[in-house]
Amino acid sequence: TTVQIGMRCLRTFRSLPPLCGSSEREIEKFRVAVSVPPGSHISFSLSYEELLPRRLGHYELTLGLRPGRLVPNLTLDVSIVERTGLRFVKVLPLKTGRLLSSTVSGNTQHVKTAPSLEQQGSVSPKGLHADYIIRYDVELSDPIGDVQVFDGHFVHYFAPRGLPVVPKEVIFVIDVSGSMIGTKIKQTKQAMTTILGDLREGDHFNIITFSDKVHTWKKGRSARATPNNVRDAKEFVNRIIANGWTNINAALLSAAQLVSPSPSSPGPNRVPLVFFLTDGEATVGITAGESILSNARSALGSVSLFGLAFGDDADFPLLKRLALENRGVARMVYEDADAALQLKGFYDEVASPLLSDIQLTYLDDQAFDVSRSLFPNYFQGSELVVTGKVKPGVKDLKVSLTATGYKQKVKMENHMSISKGEDNKTVSGTDCPGGPDGISSFVHRLWAYFTIKELLLAKLNSTDSTMQKLLGEKATILSLKYNFVTPVTSLVVVKPDEDEIRPTASTTTTAPPTTTTTATPATTKTTMAHSPSTKTASPIPVKKAVSTPLPNSFKTASAPAPGKTNPHFVVQLPKLKQNLCFTVDGKANDVLRLLKDPERGITVDGHLISAPSKRDVQDRHRTYFDQIIISSAEGGTAWPASITISISLDVVVVEGEGQDTLPTGQWGSVTRQGVRVSMENSDDFHQSCWIQLADDICFLVLFHHYKHPSYLQMAHLGFYITDGQGLSPSTKGLLGTFPLRTSSFTTDPETGLWRNNIYVTIDTELRPSEDGVLSRGVLRWGVTHVTVILQNKTLKDNVRKRHLGRCWVVPKAEVEMLLGLPYQSYVVDHL
Repeated sequence: TTVQIGMRCLRTFRSLPPLCGSSEREIEKFRVAVSVPPGSHISFSLSYEELLPRRLGHYELTLGLRPGRLVPNLTLDVSIVERTGLRFVKVLPLKTGRLLSSTVSGNTQHVKTAPSLEQQGSVSPKGLHADYIIRYDVELSDPIGDVQVFDGHFVHYFAPRGLPVVPKEVIFVIDVSGSMIGTKIKQTKQAMTTILGDLREGDHFNIITFSDKVHTWKKGRSARATPNNVRDAKEFVNRIIANGWTNINAALLSAAQLVSPSPSSPGPNRVPLVFFLTDGEATVGITAGESILSNARSALGSVSLFGLAFGDDADFPLLKRLALENRGVARMVYEDADAALQLKGFYDEVASPLLSDIQLTYLDDQAFDVSRSLFPNYFQGSELVVTGKVKPGVKDLKVSLTATGYKQKVKMENHMSISKGEDNKTVSGTDCPGGPDGISSFVHRLWAYFTIKELLLAKLNSTDSTMQKLLGEKATILSLKYNFVTPVTSLVVVKPDEDEIRPTASTTTTAPPTTTTTATPATTKTTMAHSPSTKTASPIPVKKAVSTPLPNSFKTASAPAPGKTNPHFVVQLPKLKQNLCFTVDGKANDVLRLLKDPERGITVDGHLISAPSKRDVQDRHRTYFDQIIISSAEGGTAWPASITISISLDVVVVEGEGQDTLPTGQWGSVTRQGVRVSMENSDDFHQSCWIQLADDICFLVLFHHYKHPSYLQMAHLGFYITDGQGLSPSTKGLLGTFPLRTSSFTTDPETGLWRNNIYVTIDTELRPSEDGVLSRGVLRWGVTHVTVILQNKTLKDNVRKRHLGRCWVVPKAEVEMLLGLPYQSYVVDHL
């Protein structure tokens, strides 16, 4: 199968951020798996919008090139379009990291690369695994910025150049508690040494270190950044020793006392900044988050606080609220080899203030529903963005600016023409899909994005539960309207029903996944999403990545096809990519012990219910599973304490230090004691529950429903072991030994072939005989020999819907020999 991956032209005029998927540091990921028919040609087209923030005087576009192999035809083609023109474009090559300047022509820049197989191999024999980075900046002649107006919405980019840098008064507050011992304190010292050397002589600064006690480098005042003071400060940093507990409240109050509320002498203003770095939570002194927030808010006043959460153990939510309430921002510093560079990089972004107390205003009779327009600071190389709506009929938008600069107040105003004809002319030459219509949609969605972001920040900062609920509901409504994946919504990839979709005869197929965004209430342990029933059919069904069974997965299901005796079990044998099928004649209300691992403390039981018999075989009992119980046993090693997961057709209940309930008709997940239970629901007929007990133990329960059931069909459950590698050798039960049975490869050249202990006669074409038999063989486990026949069966053995597959069928008379014990040995008294 040949796969081509195409990326549409990126609209790089500071588009929207990707907010879905799993995060790896600051990278967002999502994954979709698609079934591709053999021999077909399939093209994927990915269209996305990404917010390109301006930092340190440029925008940065990062494109990950990770095909996982050498690609014969790999082309990266990027068109950058900016109506104000481009000031420069720089490309970072994958291998050397050297900066290469590109020639700029007008307001467009075309970057194209097509590495050959040899060039890809020179980077890695396994193909490219790197980022292709493009940096660029725009021309902006008007000091009040660039305003774009489309379809009743406007976006204002404010990034003035050429202003003098305002001196700053900066207090560095550093956590030196015991958890900082080792690499973290070493990297912090390294970063601080570099940062201190970059201070301008007009700046003032001080250093506070804190654990359970607070120490200040210069008592009672900040010092001017003279060469002697900088040298002394570096020596102070080098003498830091990590030890003790963490008193966040005392450190914040000490920092507030050092920042001058106003200039102590005539001259330029100084912008007060506090850099607060910690790797943990408050453990001594005042430890309640609300009290710390209240004290900091009262003490800091107009000071901007920038929070740095060093590592996963830091109280990042608290730092975010501290920064939000005190004119700053918070960032994660990841525990990695480049932590010192992360610290220095964040400082560089805010090291050069140009303006403070910036107010951008738009006449009330012209604009409304304007996003945040009052900003505490504007730093060199950054950008402020404001969005809003424009009233109908307005031809000129009046924009006013007031701010505090180096030595004086700054006031500016300008009238921005929003003539429709001029706007269309501006963008008509772009090469991106959609042209003016695409940009109009972008400006509209950008307004929605900023509004949602501000609603969520206001919710985070509110202590009133009624107000939090109202803000959350408003954010949810906007997120659903514009299909944004946010903290209050989820990305759902809908898999069309296989019964309703048939692949076309064409050899080239495009398979766009259908995506819908659905609301979820925010909780700490359980998340729910209500999926709308709308879906769009595509030629090839889209399948979630988690639905692909592992190579050695083990599956059991009850009755994949009408008329089969139940429960019907399908086992994928270890080290053998072939199915083994057998049927057990159960009895209604019996409880079967499916699996029991005494060492790991895992027990799985299934309850049987009766189903109507076939008209021609009234004496044969038919049963289904209607309840599955997964529980811990006392003294086991799978979980630290007892936990029980009860799965029925209507609800999943997780008990253990409390109780959580997941309705089967909704999306949701629960994590308790390291066990994760996830409920997935593509529609009313296709539901699944994943139970991740450990890294190497995972179960799946499918909920089998029928749209138009016959008298033989009724809703039931199917149980699957998708990963049983972590089960102990002492595992028993009706299904417990299958994942552990080993096999070998032997041949008998005279009479046939032993394949992994299945002896089969050789039939190269495998055409079915009149009774449907493709081949015959013998299954051998130790001294046990069981005859098997290979047949095509309609299976329902994973999250793929019903499908046709080959299965080695064990005759009913030999099932007891296969299991090693009679049926009654696997029946227990109760669930």
